Amino acid sequence: MRTQITYFDEEGKQNTQETLLLAKQRAQELGIRTVVLASSHGYTALEAAQVFAGTGIALIAVTISAGFRELGWCMTADERAAVEKAGVTVLTSQLSFGGGIEDAFSGDSSPQAIVAHTFYCFSQGMKVAAEIAVMAAEAGLVGTDEDVIALAGSSEGADTAIVLKPACAKQFKQLRIKEILCKPYIG
Repeated sequence: MRTQITYFDEEGKQNTQETLLLAKQRAQELGIRTVVLASSHGYTALEAAQVFAGTGIALIAVTISAGFRELGWCMTADERAAVEKAGVTVLTSQLSFGGGIEDAFSGDSSPQAIVAHTFYCFSQGMKVAAEIAVMAAEAGLVGTDEDVIALAGSSEGADTAIVLKPACAKQFKQLRIKEILCKPYIG
């Protein structure tokens, strides 16, 4: 099989539309029924709702837990209502690759931090895309027996999209990244 990977010249929000269009095209080609996306304040989720309208593909926006409110990373009630009104399911959850009790004791040497830093070698979006797939699996919103597309970005918007078979945290070693659709070219 031959597929193509799109590499963006820069990280960031300006790649959101192209990332969404690439994800939509590949989801339709593969018959993927669910797209999981990171969305802090609703921008990516609302853009996705427009791009995926009428496709029958379910959208799940994963937001960060209240423990990050002081950093300004949490979706407000009004933002959440707008995303849900657009037909997107919203999951708020603790991060699966860090940000929990293990960080209070182990910092960068916890297994979660090692996994996170390994994904950061690809891009911030790669780490977040894999992480939100685990979070959605843990919440029972995606199965671990079918492929999904996960997309995320670097600070704002989306610049990374992957096809993967999710896994719950306890079975993390069963997670499989099958395709990279796009990511920033960082070097």
